[in-house]
Amino acid sequence: MSETTHDGAVAVSAPPSADDGLSPAELAKKYGLSVSGARVGLGEYIRQMWGRRHFILAFSQAKLTAQYSQAKLGQLWQVVTPLLNAAVYFFIFGLLLGGRGGMKNDMYIPFLVTGVFVFTFSQASAMAGVRAISGNLGLVRALHFPRASLPISFALQQLQQLLFSMIVLVVVLLGFGHFPDFAWLLVVPALALQFVFNTGLALILARMGAKTPDLAQLLPFLLRTWMYASGVMYPLEHMLNKAGAHPWVSDLLLANPAAVYMDLMRYALINDYPSSNLPPHVWALALGWAVLIGFGGFVYFWKAEEQYGRG
Repeated sequence: MSETTHDGAVAVSAPPSADDGLSPAELAKKYGLSVSGARVGLGEYIRQMWGRRHFILAFSQAKLTAQYSQAKLGQLWQVVTPLLNAAVYFFIFGLLLGGRGGMKNDMYIPFLVTGVFVFTFSQASAMAGVRAISGNLGLVRALHFPRASLPISFALQQLQQLLFSMIVLVVVLLGFGHFPDFAWLLVVPALALQFVFNTGLALILARMGAKTPDLAQLLPFLLRTWMYASGVMYPLEHMLNKAGAHPWVSDLLLANPAAVYMDLMRYALINDYPSSNLPPHVWALALGWAVLIGFGGFVYFWKAEEQYGRG
């Protein structure tokens, strides 16, 4: 089409396009376009995660190495920190407040150190998870990869740190007369279930922390409350009975995941550890928490995949 302008020149206009009047969604469908960073199906997402398994492992190892790179003791702080915490708790709860529930040192110290190491595993996974997305926005915005790789790698980092610390825990157990037996084999499934739980917890907090960065400031207070409610420093059932707690309160606290995984580890590692301290159906509880939080947390995180790094 053409028309004559006021100065006599001829202007040619483009002919109508077949795309005129189409909405952006219709145009995308017509030309096979898709939204950048759109969430894929859950099965495809898991397949992509498996394809990034080497990245997840390498990233967790790099973070573990860099964590104490500026400290003179380096990786020894992985062990020194929980041991120092255990020493403080022993002084306060074991000596000053009489919170050992009648246990002698050869039982109470392994009980305490095991509890500190196991709870620190979950605590550190939660703290790392809440910053997994918000603390790595440059990486999230620069590269295309399944975002769940980040919180999973942080949980894996904490597992590697715990396994390193287990060497010291074994020394403590042997030093107080708790020698290996067949029950020690239960450590493997107990830690596997706790790792799945911790990974799900990290995924849940990663999504929440990506939307609300202030959660990272509140989380230490929540974790401290969780620690006191889980019997890290004292036999929880003894203290609840001493306080005259209602049975439903005792059942609720004894069934919380931190208490469950600590009791499993104590039962496996400490000779003659009273099985009455274990809540009913403890393995079912451990498996249930792993499935609920582990796999539920993965789905919860995946549902917001396309939102991470936006805004």
